[in-house]
Amino acid sequence: MPTEVTKLILSHRSIRKFTDQPIANELLEEILSCAQWAPSSHNVQAYSVIVVRSPETKQTLSALAGNQRWVAECPVFLVFCADYYRLEKACEMHGQTLAADEVESLLVGAVDTALAAENVLLAARSHGLGGVMIGGIRNNPRDVATVLGLPKLTIPIMGMCLGYPAQDVEQKPRMPKRAVIHEERYQTETIPDALEEYERASSEYYSRRSQGKRTEGWTMQMADYVSKPRRAHVTPFIKEQGMRLT
Repeated sequence: MPTEVTKLILSHRSIRKFTDQPIANELLEEILSCAQWAPSSHNVQAYSVIVVRSPETKQTLSALAGNQRWVAECPVFLVFCADYYRLEKACEMHGQTLAADEVESLLVGAVDTALAAENVLLAARSHGLGGVMIGGIRNNPRDVATVLGLPKLTIPIMGMCLGYPAQDVEQKPRMPKRAVIHEERYQTETIPDALEEYERASSEYYSRRSQGKRTEGWTMQMADYVSKPRRAHVTPFIKEQGMRLT
């Protein structure tokens, strides 16, 4: 039987319009505390969260993230960063040298950060808030780092708009479960039919959402999206931040 937690998870929707109601400091503190209780690989806790309330800073970050106006309009904008700066300081305290140049280190930081972000979003939604993740925070990572005063070894991974919802949007369909969940081994034979089914369902969804102006489904969208290089500038930025990815 579904629990209140599973019902919450299964009702996920991205919210991009918010009321003017502020988020109480005590509530935000509780929500952010949930970030720190996400699982963390080897307990390295390789993430930090920057809380942005300033209208001017939100406006700047909105422009840097691709002019997504909800970044400027939300009551609180959070920036989740993979963070090895603290770990370097911990090494210095004990005469050690940080070894964070492997791809594994970047993966640990990104996964830790994502887990913390999901905890925050779920905690916020449990209190009646809504939000949306903002990958566009990586559009201009150098400028974001400057605006937020990020030190070396910190990488902005994602943003998150938070506020009280001012919209009631239809839930976006997900893939058929057989395309995602596999028993004992990867079931490649289930993929073609599942993708055809999902193309039809997602095409119908986008047609409803756009009043017929957009009809391409998920597979068509993804074929266009993943066939082109994405944010090639992120790799040199990460290296500039001190993670050489050897």
